[in-house]
Amino acid sequence: VQLVESGGGMVQPGGSLRLSCVASGFTFSSYDMNWFRQAPGKGPEWVSGINPGGDSTYYADSVRGRFIISRDNAKNTLYLQMNSLKPEDTALYYCAREDPHPPTESDRFDYRGQGTEVTVSS
Repeated sequence: VQLVESGGGMVQPGGSLRLSCVASGFTFSSYDMNWFRQAPGKGPEWVSGINPGGDSTYYADSVRGRFIISRDNAKNTLYLQMNSLKPEDTALYYCAREDPHPPTESDRFDYRGQGTEVTVSS
């Protein structure tokens, strides 16, 4: 299993970025996928999730209405469109696969990528 993120960078407040996560080594279209972020000095924060078909999406309150998660199963790629970015969105963003039958809650997200840095600053 491999998850590789891209698309991060530095952007001014109010700007937009589109993150991508290319998956390999498993049947991408069979899994719920998620985005997390981790700001400097803080713990991981779940950002958004999407079901295998892409017709159900979920968002943290902090990003709802500004971020859009989507997927292209033909390309084995997960996306996160981030709009109206704020300085508090600055973090390492990574995608994670969700195990549909985790042995414990702590095993729920069984694989993650290395992440891509997003910095929102003027």
